[in-house]
Amino acid sequence: QVQLVESGGGLVQAGGSLRLSCAASGRTRETQNMGWFRQSPGNEREFVAAIYWYNDRTDYADSVQGRWSASRGDAKNTVYLQMNTLKPEDTAVYYCAVDSSGSWPIHRKAAEYDYWGQGTQVTVSS
Repeated sequence: QVQLVESGGGLVQAGGSLRLSCAASGRTRETQNMGWFRQSPGNEREFVAAIYWYNDRTDYADSVQGRWSASRGDAKNTVYLQMNTLKPEDTAVYYCAVDSSGSWPIHRKAAEYDYWGQGTQVTVSS
């Protein structure tokens, strides 16, 4: 089992920034991809960003490309999501997830991720 704990969510005005963190513990492996998803009321959980384990190459949803940046900490078991130029439509619960397959191209479907955090709320006011 892998345990994931997200932090860093909150309330921010449109145009502002937040940085989410996700700490992984338990049976982590170097060959796991790490992803970020979000879900707002009435919508399916959607892919936001992910990091490939092999070379830290990243992949982003079109909606956040150029605004946000995913990265991995030096210890490799912590990942970050730097969210800049936030918009009201970014309001959602944000989840960190692990894809044990470690595949490339990075998976974008939630069903392909094995472990999930509890989520952290991000609210962007207009």
